[in-house]
Amino acid sequence: MESEQLFHRGYYRNSYNSITSASSDEELLDGAGVIMDFQTSEDDNLLDGDTAVGTHYTMTNGGSINSSTHLLDLLDEPIPGVGTYDDFHTIDWVREKCKDRERHRRINSKKKESAWEMTKSLYDAWSGWLVVTLTGLASGALAGLIDIAADWMTDLKEGICLSALWYNHEQCCWGSNETTFEERDKCPQWKTWAELIIGQAEGPGSYIMNYIMYIFWALSFAFLAVSLVKVFAPYACGSGIPEIKTILSGFIIRGYLGKWTLMIKTVTLVLAVASGLSLGKEGPLVHVACCCGNIFSYLFPKYSTNEAKKREVLSAASAAGVSVAFGAPIGGVLFSLEEVSYYFPLKTLWRSFFAALVAAFVLRSINPFGNSRLVLFYVEYHTPWYLFELFPFILLGVFGGLWGAFFIRANIAWCRRRKSTKFGKYPVLEVIIVAAITAVIAFPNPYTRLNTSELIKELFTDCGPLESSSLCDYRNDMNASKIVDDIPDRPAGIGVYSAIWQLCLALIFKIIMTVFTFGIKVPSGLFIPSMAIGAIAGRIVGIAVEQLAYYHHDWFIFKEWCEVGADCITPGLYAMVGAAACLGGVTRMTVSLVVIVFELTGGLEYIVPLMAAVMTSKWVGDAFGREGIYEAHIRLNGYPFLDAKEEFTHTTLAADVMRPRRNDPPLAVLTQDNMTVDDIENMINETSYNGFPVIMSKESQRLVGFALRRDLTIAIESARKKQEGIVGSSRVCFAQHTPSLPAESPRPLKLRSILDMSPFTVTDHTPMEIVVDIFRKLGLRQCLVTHNGRLLGIITKKDILRHMAQTANQDPASIMFN
Repeated sequence: MESEQLFHRGYYRNSYNSITSASSDEELLDGAGVIMDFQTSEDDNLLDGDTAVGTHYTMTNGGSINSSTHLLDLLDEPIPGVGTYDDFHTIDWVREKCKDRERHRRINSKKKESAWEMTKSLYDAWSGWLVVTLTGLASGALAGLIDIAADWMTDLKEGICLSALWYNHEQCCWGSNETTFEERDKCPQWKTWAELIIGQAEGPGSYIMNYIMYIFWALSFAFLAVSLVKVFAPYACGSGIPEIKTILSGFIIRGYLGKWTLMIKTVTLVLAVASGLSLGKEGPLVHVACCCGNIFSYLFPKYSTNEAKKREVLSAASAAGVSVAFGAPIGGVLFSLEEVSYYFPLKTLWRSFFAALVAAFVLRSINPFGNSRLVLFYVEYHTPWYLFELFPFILLGVFGGLWGAFFIRANIAWCRRRKSTKFGKYPVLEVIIVAAITAVIAFPNPYTRLNTSELIKELFTDCGPLESSSLCDYRNDMNASKIVDDIPDRPAGIGVYSAIWQLCLALIFKIIMTVFTFGIKVPSGLFIPSMAIGAIAGRIVGIAVEQLAYYHHDWFIFKEWCEVGADCITPGLYAMVGAAACLGGVTRMTVSLVVIVFELTGGLEYIVPLMAAVMTSKWVGDAFGREGIYEAHIRLNGYPFLDAKEEFTHTTLAADVMRPRRNDPPLAVLTQDNMTVDDIENMINETSYNGFPVIMSKESQRLVGFALRRDLTIAIESARKKQEGIVGSSRVCFAQHTPSLPAESPRPLKLRSILDMSPFTVTDHTPMEIVVDIFRKLGLRQCLVTHNGRLLGIITKKDILRHMAQTANQDPASIMFN
């Protein structure tokens, strides 16, 4: 069968100018094209790129008769471009799933014919596991490389290891015999820039020189990062998670998961983290993992020729990304399920689990942190939590929710201002200004000068006998010579009070700078800065509760648990709970976030405090707005994303939303046997709609099917070249039987083969909440509206998004594809 050959042919993006000039797949009635903020590189055609597919599928719609549609049966050779999608288009989920079922049936029917066909069948069956294995291996290796390089470059801002230039500060002093317990980070092998340049280790001259070199390296790293992004891969900026969510919902952003994006994002992520900007590498690691998944999917025809199947690989890749970002394989799977995936069948769950396992195993083998663990801030607390502590934990949840609501509004307002003013036209200047302000303010405060991950580690860590941090500068009332795990609560010393002031300043600094940093044109994650803000607030609250329990142990809330000389309060636990609460407030994650945090810290015993804080932060954040930061950025960029979490509660009908409206021109339609080739070509040239309903006649308006603009154009061009007698006056026939024509008439062109005989239809009285559910759950691009079988109009995905914006009192024109 000719249609089966279509599965194995490719097409190139600009093959047919008449086709690619069309606007998006949803733009069936709207003449405006899609306008995006991004640019694409010619080399970045990896995502949804050079593939073409034909289809042979069966669709049912309600009680309609099953029908088989064989694309271009009448044409002798397969045609490049049929059944594929252009940039910024939405895929047809139903078509892709039917196509995959047809491919599966064809392979099963042939596998008993020969050993070779059986081998091909086994390869096809195992290709899913192979592609997620390769994705996990690549994700783990790249994450280890990024961790090691970022640590080294971060320490490069302060000095260099003369004995081995590739060692960071900690590694440099590992083998030294001249370090002391109090100054364990000082050794002769490690030289600060002041020691190297002016030969002074102490004093104001040394401080100023180190300050200048810190700013110099921060600006250099930031400038190099933004320059590489701007020149080579504009898509490498930002977190990547909003776009990953949109791509997984079926939208195509060609080049976003391409090879250039992967290479540049990997390099610039290291530079951005090392520059000291208030950002993290965890979100971008999900983007990096999805790039790996997309690239490896092209090695397997099962995924390279089917956009819906490819998105199953991307779901597994996002799980691997979180697995290596946090050392949390289970949390990664739940993150993919809860936060990013649009379609998540059971086999994708298993493959996501396997990809996360492989990625975590590779990262553990690399051991980037040198502590034989997957994560930097693994902690062990020796004290259980007590019931009265739920109150401060819930207060931290309230703080997390308020911070999340404030951050989302402030960051979106700033990003909108960046888009609408001249400031957004100078991304390099913006990054340099933000990096300069960050470096100048961060250096004097030891807590902001620290790498953010190191800061979180210090805040999470409990004060033991071997801790030399100023956060552990307590006054010892007991004999401290005996080293034990459980040190009793003690009064805070001068170091603790000065550390609290520095942490308060660090908290204000982090809150302000994170608002302006997230969204600049370098790779920037939000997980680590949000966790740092929560950890700072949590540690301050923890110390306050600890001192309250020490000085007022006879209060009724402390009396039962906090005896004199007992280790009662763990401030590090409050930092962990605060970190989870703030991250939950920003992203509105719940289950996956709790699992990620307890995998991250090893704090399995503290699930209940984490759950209480995260749930509280979600409730408080939802009171100010139900969108998380990623959904807010999706809406800001105007991506056609129907969020499954949103509820549609308005009582409108399909007739209220469909087009054409009363004052609109009539719907552009084709008749099944009354139009010529010239008529159809004129309609294609005069409109920018991406598809046309086919009706029996203008008088009856009875619906026959639906024809896509792309397929019409390709079929006509091919017929002119390969079939004799096809001219402009040839009658085009979509009916099963060609009507009788005069003898002198030119040869008719039969195009029933490209007609979708069972387009999804609803009646004009269908409630819009049902229509919205159909679009969400079936991934439709358009739906026809009928009344007693007569065609009335059409509803597209954009119509639904506009209608939802109107019902939410938003200007539809301001949020659609700007």
